[in-house]
Formats: sequence, structure tokens, C-alpha cells
Amino acid sequence: MNMLAVIVASLSLAIGSVALQTEAALKDIVGSYLQIHAQLAADKTDGVKSIASALATKAENLGSQGTAVAKAAKALGDASDLKTMRDAFGPLSDAVIAMAPPETMKSLGVKKAFCPMVNRSWLQKDDKLKNPYYGSLMLECGEFKK
Repeated sequence: MNMLAVIVASLSLAIGSVALQTEAALKDIVGSYLQIHAQLAADKTDGVKSIASALATKAENLGSQGTAVAKAAKALGDASDLKTMRDAFGPLSDAVIAMAPPETMKSLGVKKAFCPMVNRSWLQKDDKLKNPYYGSLMLECGEFKK
């Protein structure tokens, strides 16, 4: 094997390793995001700040790719009540949706939903809508999007 072939093979392995680490990080970020979604849809704030803080750290570890998610997660972590958390959840949803490729969403069984009342999207696993922006007031408000 010549030197160029060794270099190409090494680079291919390194790139593959980075891609796997990034995919694992994305799955972890989406998992944390889904925990926040569940709390807000249930009209609860318990643990949201700590989950958001951990999510921000995970996103920061991705470098520039995670900047928008980290910023939105920090804003959510700084929110002081349910309404403010719900307001901050919109930008977090936008950032996570923009960051995660459709293949990752599909492999996680995650669906994109949209609430026309707040003009915001979110991600969830359940087949039945669980609107995080209104919770019990309008839990099923919205529709799934492709």
C-alpha cells in the first residue's frame, strides 16, 4: 500500500468516526429535547432547567454546528415560569429541527408537528398530538407535517 492510500484510508476512518460521534450527539440532543417537550405538554416545569442546561452543553460540544441549539437551550434554561419556557421552546424547536437530518428523525421515530395558533413547530414521538405550547388547554391543537 502506498503512502497516499494509507493517508486516504486514515482520513476516511477519521471522517467516519466523526460522523458517528455527531449522529450519537444528535440523538442525545433530540432525546433531551423530547424530555422537555413532554414536560411542557404536561404543563410541568420540573427538571426543564437542568435538562436545558445539559442540552446546551451537548450542543456546544458539536462546535459551530450546535451553536443555535446551545443558544436556544440556554434561553430556555433561563426561563422562570411555564409561559416563558413555552415561549423559549419555539426557538429551541426551530434549532433542533434545522440541525437534525430527516434520517436521524426517522431512526428515532420522531415526527414534526405544527401549531397554527402560535405558528410554531415541534418534534415528538407520540402518534397523538401533544402540543407543548398550550399543554392541557389545547393539547391536540396542531397537525403532523411531512
